[in-house]
Amino acid sequence: MGIVNVTPDSFYDGGRYLDNHKAQLQIEQLVEQGADIIDLGAESSRPGSLAVSAATQLERLREPLTYALRRGIPVSIDTTSPEVADDCLARGALLVNDVSCLRDPQLAAATAAHDGWLILMHSRSPMSEMKGFSLWPDDDYLDIVEDVSQDWGRARTRAIDMGVTASKIIFDPGLGFSKNARHSYELLKRLREFKHLGAPIMSGASRKSFLSWHDQQPPTQRLGGSIAAAVLSVLNGADLLRVHDVFETQQALAILRATQQPDLALKNRS
Repeated sequence: MGIVNVTPDSFYDGGRYLDNHKAQLQIEQLVEQGADIIDLGAESSRPGSLAVSAATQLERLREPLTYALRRGIPVSIDTTSPEVADDCLARGALLVNDVSCLRDPQLAAATAAHDGWLILMHSRSPMSEMKGFSLWPDDDYLDIVEDVSQDWGRARTRAIDMGVTASKIIFDPGLGFSKNARHSYELLKRLREFKHLGAPIMSGASRKSFLSWHDQQPPTQRLGGSIAAAVLSVLNGADLLRVHDVFETQQALAILRATQQPDLALKNRS
């Protein structure tokens, strides 16, 4: 899943793709590099970010979404707004990427109305309540896998109650959301334990602050950590990766495949 944020304030690519032509070029480039899905977001979820109106989100999304759909590209919409989800799914988007852990059940109702897929990302509060990047009380979780599983399971139940098909709900542990760096590293290490949920697992570590907690590098200097987290995620059971850097991630995964299934990797290459 390749990320294209049409926002002025996202933590890594904010402002780069507000221009519709630049957004279209980025969509095209990510697909050429191997993205299977494009995740379009019009509302930042960085720490301290504030809500963006549905009207503003829809205006930012209108042309990039139209372009992607005309090209036949599967699109995920990164939003917590039922109105935005309903509009974009009606136009042809396939997924809703919810970073709120379904604080508003009407988001699930909008998804169900179009028989869409729903990515439920674990979070315990809006990002506006996070005091900074990777800053969260260490004792908020007793056992983070068990606690995240329980929180997420309740959100999934709410989604199913609103009509979302159970097999169309994807689990995202929410790396960096309502979590500090230690929490996120623990989730990466124990990702496979979430298989018991019976849902596809998505990992979204790309460029996040916990990747450079040891050296305090800015998002532009976190590619190495992003690649390492992507490879670890796949090794630990992730079915889907949400990334900014599709080419570099694909290159790293090709090496992983070549070492695990060399005959298959070489056959695909030829």
